Amino acid sequence: MGNLAAEIAKIASVSDLLHLDVMDNRFVPNFTFDFEAASKIIAESPLPVDAHLMVADVDSIAIAYAEIGAASVTVHAEAVHDLQATLRGIRKAGARAAIALKPGTAIEEYVSFTNEVDMFLIMTVEPGFGGQKFMADMMEKVRRTRKIIGSRPIWLQVDGGISLETIEIAREAGADTFVAGSAVFNASDPAEMINLLRAKAEH
Repeated sequence: MGNLAAEIAKIASVSDLLHLDVMDNRFVPNFTFDFEAASKIIAESPLPVDAHLMVADVDSIAIAYAEIGAASVTVHAEAVHDLQATLRGIRKAGARAAIALKPGTAIEEYVSFTNEVDMFLIMTVEPGFGGQKFMADMMEKVRRTRKIIGSRPIWLQVDGGISLETIEIAREAGADTFVAGSAVFNASDPAEMINLLRAKAEH
C-alpha cells in the first residue's frame, strides 16, 4: 500500500487487468481506498482497472467509477438498491458491468439479470480480507452459474484464495477469469507467478 505504483509495475507486462478491491469498512469490516485514492490509481494504472466495489449504498458511486475510466465495475448484489439501473448506468458510462455474490448468496436470484451484465463474480472467500482459504464448496455455485450463462459472452470470475493449488479447480468448475492477490504479491517474482497461474488455467 505504501508504494502501489512499484507494486503494479511488477505485474503490468503480464497481467490482463488490475483488480482493485475498494472497501469502505461498512459493507465489509475493512478499509482500503476512498474514491479519491481509487481515482488516482485508475488514472495512473498502466493496466485496465477491474474495480470491485465492496461498499454500502453502491449505486451512485459505481457509475462514478465507470465515468472516471474503470474498465470494469463490479457491484455486490447484497449492497445495491436498484441493480438494473446501476448496471445500465455502468454500461452507459462505458465500462463492463458485473455482479458479485458473497458465498451465502444464491446465483438463482439473479438469473433475470443475465442480459444486463458482462461478468458474474463468485466470491470464493467471505469478502473483506486477503489471504483467506479458498472455499472449494463454492465450485458447485460456479458450475450452476456457468450453466445459467450458457453461450452468452459473460465472464465468470472467481476471487478469493486463488493459487497454483486452486486455479485449476476453479477453471474446471467453469470460471474463466481469476483474481489472484496474495499468491501473486507474496511471490518472490509476481510476474512469473502470473505466468504460472495462467499456464495452469489454460492447461
